[in-house]
Amino acid sequence: MAYIKVHVLLFLLPIILAIESSLSYERPQPRKSIFLSLSQDLDSSSPQQVHISMVGEDKMRISWITEDSGTPATVKYGTSPGSYPFSANGETTKYRYILYKSGEIHNVVIGPLKPNTVYYYICGPFTSPEFNFKTPPAGFPTKFAVVGDLGQTDWTTSTLNHISKSNYDVMLLPGDLSYADTMQPLWDSFGRLVEPLSSHRPWMVTQGNHEVEKIPILHSQSFTSYNARWLMPFEQSGSTSNLYYSFEVSGLHIIMLGSYTDFGPGSAQYNWLKNDLNKIDRKKTPWLIIIVHAPWYNSNTAHQGEYESYGMKSSMEDLLFKARVDIVFAGHVHAYERFTRVYKDKANNCGPIYITIGDGGNREGLASKYQDPKPDISIFREASFGHGELDVVNATHAQWSWHRNDDDEAVVADTIWITNPSCTL
Repeated sequence: MAYIKVHVLLFLLPIILAIESSLSYERPQPRKSIFLSLSQDLDSSSPQQVHISMVGEDKMRISWITEDSGTPATVKYGTSPGSYPFSANGETTKYRYILYKSGEIHNVVIGPLKPNTVYYYICGPFTSPEFNFKTPPAGFPTKFAVVGDLGQTDWTTSTLNHISKSNYDVMLLPGDLSYADTMQPLWDSFGRLVEPLSSHRPWMVTQGNHEVEKIPILHSQSFTSYNARWLMPFEQSGSTSNLYYSFEVSGLHIIMLGSYTDFGPGSAQYNWLKNDLNKIDRKKTPWLIIIVHAPWYNSNTAHQGEYESYGMKSSMEDLLFKARVDIVFAGHVHAYERFTRVYKDKANNCGPIYITIGDGGNREGLASKYQDPKPDISIFREASFGHGELDVVNATHAQWSWHRNDDDEAVVADTIWITNPSCTL
């Protein structure tokens, strides 16, 4: 097995964690970590780590991994169980990370697909188990699950269980997925852990600091694993990087930004964002949502003074304000916080609502210390694990709710109705 060959990484991990711990804040003890091995019911050609993501308005990318290099990158699908009249072929890639060799990573784009329709599909050979997913609706209402900093702990499974009951249409994840932190088998474990949800609804993700995985001398390239395993539809939005892109769904234009790639004025990401915002038709997509990892507004004592936060805010906040962005979701801080509409550190009805949702269940625990006194622009904050749900009812009204994991029950702890548009100039 490939993971036996990562003894060098096993040696390095305690060093990495020790450095991280010495620079971090005090955290409560998390629940135990999880590692999911390949099921004995699967063979080398069986699809594993299946996840889907949106590509354009009527297509879906099916991604999975096999251990067998001879498995075709083919998806057969249809609208009835056991019947697959449609078929599509894709591409297969793999990557190396020091001594680790990935399995065969298959990506197949299928479609055109009908909105709000359940499709049944198999990956590769006919011996594949059958999966199914539902496409998002063509218009309102639509529902999003939002959660960041997932990781692989018992808290993660609690969060995923709650999300699975929410009947969401699309998952939005603002970075820090597997917490593999260079230990590549943990990427495989994460793929298996989330498969029951990620094979069933589209997951749209962006990267966080735990996806960087760059080690001087040993591995000089950043985001190797993330880019190989979680391919997003960046090309369709005119982006040249898998680290930032946009897509549209059910009356929303959603932009996924990269906190850990260049974002200053004149950078490729900045220029792409400016162009993407200029192309938006608010009559077609009246809602505009931004997803980023490092929060621009944060009253937790954790992750203060980081350039990925204040530098990106300084560079891009004016663009978001002029475009009348409705909500900015972030992760990174392992707690929940909701701000009022803000611009330049002050309440402003024309600014976005900023929400930190980095509380999925990571191994590092919660960020439990907040600044005192609480800033006036911070409306609700709490250090608990949980997830959020955004119900977009129509072109003008949406309900946001945050569900904490309290004794393993999803308890609605914060909710607000959001009106769009909130102002005109």
